[in-house]
Amino acid sequence: MSLFKKMFSGSDNQKAPKKELPWIVLNSLEQLDTITELSKTKPVVIFKHSTRCGISSMTKRQFESNYEVPENTIALYYLDLIANREISNQVAIRFQVLHQSPQMLVIQNGNTVHAASHYEIQATTINRFI
Repeated sequence: MSLFKKMFSGSDNQKAPKKELPWIVLNSLEQLDTITELSKTKPVVIFKHSTRCGISSMTKRQFESNYEVPENTIALYYLDLIANREISNQVAIRFQVLHQSPQMLVIQNGNTVHAASHYEIQATTINRFI
């Protein structure tokens, strides 16, 4: 193990177990209709992530580590916008938001009620919409 890795990663015993979030992969345009309908009964979160961006990766890790939403209270969608650019474009059009990455949208009743990007993305924000 390199010196830098030892200095900055800590020992294996200090690593927190990875949280498994109930991500629903957003990878088809048809799912946007599902999201719109589902948002009429519970909040839907769309997390747009760029797999090529360090800031996006850091924001996603922070989001996952701070996520503490009661089970089945929201639908949590994950969009890899590099692999699904057309879907990302349609999300921007349908939910009337300027495309950004990373980006988190909260959808209720078919409308965007909250949008955040980059360091403004906070998992705790979701609790306001439950």
